[in-house]
Amino acid sequence: MDNLLMSQINYDAMSTTELKQYFIKHRGDHAAFQAYLDRINQRPLKIIASLDDSDFDEKVQAAIRQKLETARNKNDKGSQ
Repeated sequence: MDNLLMSQINYDAMSTTELKQYFIKHRGDHAAFQAYLDRINQRPLKIIASLDDSDFDEKVQAAIRQKLETARNKNDKGSQ
């Protein structure tokens, strides 16, 4: 019965966040995990800096700060 239920789930209709939460709650659903991996592997890679950049450390730190700020803003909006 559980396999039947899992085969009826439409992973494409879920947002990436919803899909991630679903497979965390349903760790036995290998199709959900594969769907999540496929989705995140389709994202274009964002190159922050190359190893020979003279300002490599600054670029990496700025990217980390931006990621933290984005996460903080998401959390602030979710608590309103």
